Amino acid sequence: MEFSEVMSTTFAARDFTDEHISDDQLYTILDNARFAPSGGNRQGWKVILVRDVQVKQELGELCWPAMRIAAAQMKAGETYWQSVEPTSVNIKSAAEDESLPIAIPMFKNLGEVPVVCIITVDLRVVASMDMHLDRIGVVSGASIYPFAWSVLLSARNEGLGGALTTLVASAEPKVQKLLGLETHEAVAAMLTIGKPVKQITKLSRKPVEEFTFINHTSGQVLTRR
Repeated sequence: MEFSEVMSTTFAARDFTDEHISDDQLYTILDNARFAPSGGNRQGWKVILVRDVQVKQELGELCWPAMRIAAAQMKAGETYWQSVEPTSVNIKSAAEDESLPIAIPMFKNLGEVPVVCIITVDLRVVASMDMHLDRIGVVSGASIYPFAWSVLLSARNEGLGGALTTLVASAEPKVQKLLGLETHEAVAAMLTIGKPVKQITKLSRKPVEEFTFINHTSGQVLTRR
């Protein structure tokens, strides 16, 4: 594909055919994605490609409590899983409440997804420049999410697709045990990879003018001349 087409048509694919994804296809995807930038070029990522049906299903089920919490927070009129305002929801009760919905069907049947890709980052090699600020750290993500997104762009270029989710990170210790990870290997993302049932080519996104300013947030917005 043309670069602009890959950039503008990489969508979150959650419904896949049962077409087999070969090791060669996965190698090509990762061989392209490995050129993503990372802090100090330390490349602290590790990728676990999960094909085992039972393990994939277990990973999906580890996402259920987080989705139930999200459902409870939405029901309470809150923005789910944000870290700024305290929640009114009893997190423990919500996580265990089986009456709350699993909103995305893919997570009920993750064992059927062709490949589930767990991406971790070695916390010993990331530059966490915001570690001393009085808020949740986000800067460490700069050393891993460009790589994760490059995997999806590369998959799109191969005619495949996937979705990036961080739901499974809420159960990080269990994921680490399940996959043999060390405690310093943070679970950054889970990607689903396969042949999408439907290829979406028209995505809805805010125009540049809505989020880009020159010099100051009260200043002129950037427009195409």
